[in-house]
Amino acid sequence: MKFLRILAPLLLLLPTPLLAQTTSADYQEDAQQLIEMVQQAYAYPERFEGGQIPVNAVLQAQADAVGDSSSLLHFAENLLLILRDHHAITGSSASDSWAVVPSYADLWIIYRDGEYLVDAVRSASPAEQAGILPGARLTEVGGVPIAQAVDAFWNDLGDDTRDAESKAFAARVLVAGRRDRPRILGLEGAGRDVSIELPNLYQGQQAGSEPVTVTREGNTLQVRFNDSLGNNGTIAAFDSAMEQTGDAERVLLDLTDTPSGGNTVVARGIMGWFVDQPSPYQIHTLPAEQRQTGIARQWAEYIVPREGKNFDGHVTVRVGRWTGSMGEGLAIGLQAQGAELEGHAMAGLLGAVYDLTTSNTGFLIKLPVERLYTVGGVPREDVTVP
Repeated sequence: MKFLRILAPLLLLLPTPLLAQTTSADYQEDAQQLIEMVQQAYAYPERFEGGQIPVNAVLQAQADAVGDSSSLLHFAENLLLILRDHHAITGSSASDSWAVVPSYADLWIIYRDGEYLVDAVRSASPAEQAGILPGARLTEVGGVPIAQAVDAFWNDLGDDTRDAESKAFAARVLVAGRRDRPRILGLEGAGRDVSIELPNLYQGQQAGSEPVTVTREGNTLQVRFNDSLGNNGTIAAFDSAMEQTGDAERVLLDLTDTPSGGNTVVARGIMGWFVDQPSPYQIHTLPAEQRQTGIARQWAEYIVPREGKNFDGHVTVRVGRWTGSMGEGLAIGLQAQGAELEGHAMAGLLGAVYDLTTSNTGFLIKLPVERLYTVGGVPREDVTVP
């Protein structure tokens, strides 16, 4: 399968009459196509031994057994899990699929010195409302010791890698939980050992909030984005907010609730307020093209000033673990224009995602295909916050 064929704009599912004629052989072929897609298009193969995506015997057996939509989905989810990449997800899901991290997670777990630790708690989330604090030690998930649960997670995928990031990745998925059930977590901290039941974030998610929340403190205008960077209406909402700057000397852009990312139209619309000439804000590369042709491809994306819209005061960008994808791109883009970053480490999501579809059933996966860098050449996922 040629790479250019993989990246063709096949973004719509096949019409229902054609899907009704889909055979088990079609699903089987698409499972093999998914393996080829990931092997050819994924932007970070060097994360794995020998630069090869680890499609082990267990996963290959699952692929060979695919014969319907349910088994194809189950295999695709497992195939993407072995990437240990929260940015690689399927376009569809089952009722009991794992929650997407960070969009539907409220605890960020790291692994350090033999312990699973709460690194950050999402604001206004069930975890925060339950009183969970950063620094708490995660001891159990669903009544199972966390180390045992992590081992079972990877054993089910036929994977025996147990480095620190693999452990942390699995723990974050386990703590976010299955979409159709509550989570029961064991935690230790502040001298107490507790078991807490939390609803899944797919249950009772609040919808319909405004794209931005605007407040004013002294000479600082604060604009908080409410996971709205994928909504083109956010541009008008932000413009309206910026029109309130008046005599404000500072603007604080709060990106701590942007886990679902967004699109460059919204990001460039926001950043256009803070430049007076076309300016680069991030660098892109396409590793798959270089692997296929031997010729590197790299380009810069620019911000263009917006007529009648400019703020030349001090800009601060607040970030955290729920600053993801385009939120991270917006942060590094504004930093390139002189903005100050504050807060906590970001989600560190890898690259830019493309929608890739299989040829028989139109099954969709979202896969990091481009690598992204700051204008100074630092991989976006490695950007640190002072």
